[in-house]
Amino acid sequence: MTSPRALLTHSHRESRTLLRLALPICGAQLAQSGMSAVDVIMAGRASATDLAAVSVGSSLWLPLMLFMTGALMGLTPIVAQLLGAGRHTAIRPYVHQALWVALCLGGLSALLLWFGVDPVFQFMGVPEQVAQLSAGYLAAVAFGMPGVGLYQALRAFSDGMNHTRPALWISLLGLAINIPCNYVLIYGGPGLVSLLGDGMPAWIAAWPALGAVGCGVATAISMWVMCLAMIGYTYRARAYGAVRLWHSPVPPQRRDIQELLYVGVPIGVSIFVEVTLFTLIALFVARLGEVVVAAHQIALNYTSILFMLPLSLSMALTVRVGNTLGRGTAQEARFVAWNGVVVCLLVALLNDAILWMTASPILALYTSNTEVHALAMSLVTLAMLYQISDSLQVNLAGALRGYKDTRIVMLITLFSYWLIGLAGGHLLGRGIDGYLAPMGVHGYWLGLCAGLTVAALLLGWRLHHRARRPSVTAS
Repeated sequence: MTSPRALLTHSHRESRTLLRLALPICGAQLAQSGMSAVDVIMAGRASATDLAAVSVGSSLWLPLMLFMTGALMGLTPIVAQLLGAGRHTAIRPYVHQALWVALCLGGLSALLLWFGVDPVFQFMGVPEQVAQLSAGYLAAVAFGMPGVGLYQALRAFSDGMNHTRPALWISLLGLAINIPCNYVLIYGGPGLVSLLGDGMPAWIAAWPALGAVGCGVATAISMWVMCLAMIGYTYRARAYGAVRLWHSPVPPQRRDIQELLYVGVPIGVSIFVEVTLFTLIALFVARLGEVVVAAHQIALNYTSILFMLPLSLSMALTVRVGNTLGRGTAQEARFVAWNGVVVCLLVALLNDAILWMTASPILALYTSNTEVHALAMSLVTLAMLYQISDSLQVNLAGALRGYKDTRIVMLITLFSYWLIGLAGGHLLGRGIDGYLAPMGVHGYWLGLCAGLTVAALLLGWRLHHRARRPSVTAS
C-alpha cells in the first residue's frame, strides 16, 4: 500500500508536469483571443459599420474554425498514446492524415464563407450595408482557413508530443503580425500619415483604407504566417527527430482518417455546441435592453479570461492521460486523470478568489455606468458558482479525450448545454405565466450554472467507469 507521503510526492510531481504543459497552452489561447480583441478594437476605430461587419462576420467564421480545431484535436490523444508506447514511427502517418483532413476542412470552410453567407445574413436580418462589408470581410478570411487548418493539425501533433511551447511563440508571432497588418490595411495611407507624419512617399499615402475587408486580409495573412512558422519549426526542431515528420508524404489512408474523425469529430461537435450555447443566450439577452446586454457581455468577457487556465489544463490533461495509457499503465492513467481534476478544482477556487477580490475595480474599467456595474457584479457572483462546475466539466472531458472516449462526451455536452443550460435558462429567463416569474438575465445565468453542473456530474460518472477498465482502446 502506498504511504500518504509517497502519494503526496507523486501528486506534486504529476501536478508540476501538468502545469508545465498547460501554461504555454494558456498563453497561446490568450494570444489568439488577443487577435480577436485587436480586430474588434481597430475595426471600431474605423467606423461603427466596419465594427458591425467584423462582429457579424466573426460570429460565422469563428464557429467554423473552432469545429475544425476540435475535429483535428483527435490527433492529440492518438499521438500521446503512441509516444507513451514508444511507437515513434507510427506517429508520422497519422499526422499526414490529419494534414489531409485539415486541407479538406479548410477548403470546405472557405467555400462556405465565399458562397454560403448571404442566406444567413437574410435570416439574421443584417442591414444591407453591414452585410456587404461583412461578406467582403469573410471572403478575405476564407483564404486563410486552409492555413489555420494545417496549423491546428501540426499544433495537435506538437501538443501530443509534450511540446506546447511552440504554439505559444507562434501565436504571439501571429498577434505581432496581425496588429501592423490591421493598421495598414484597415486605415490605409491616411492612417499611416497620421501615425508617422507627412513625409511619407506618395504611393504609401495613396494606399486605400479597406476597413473591415482589410481586417479580413490581415487575419488571413496571420493565419498563413502561423501555418508556415509551425511547418518550419516542426521541420527543423530536434524534438521531433524520431518521428521524421517530413521525411516522405503518406497518401490518404481510409482507416487512419476514419480513426481520426471517430475521435475528433465529436470533440468538434462539443466545442460547436458550447459556442452556440453562449451565442444563443446572447441573442435572447439582447431583447432585455441595453443595460442588461452591456452587463452580460462585460461579466462574460471578464470571467472568460479567467477560464483560459482551466481550459488549458484540460488540453494538457488529454496529453498526460494519453501518454500514460500508451505506456500500458491503466492504474497510473487513472491516478493522472483524477489528480488533474483535483488540480483544476484548486485552480477554480483560485479563480473564485480572484473574482471576489477584483470584480468591482475591474468592472469599473469596463464601464462608468453605475446601473451596468451593479448588474454585472450580480452576474459575476453567479459566475463564481459556475467557475467550479465549468472547470470540472472541461477537465473531466479532457481526461476522457485522453482515453479517446469522445462520443459519450459529445452526447453529455448536447444534453447538458442545450436541454438543461439553454432551454432551462430560457424558461427561467422568460418565466411561465401564472407559475414562474421572469428572472431575466439572472435566469439565463442560473441555467448556465445548472447545465455545467449536470455536465460535470455526468462526465465524472463516465470517467469513474471508463478509468476502471483495464482496456486502453478507443471506445
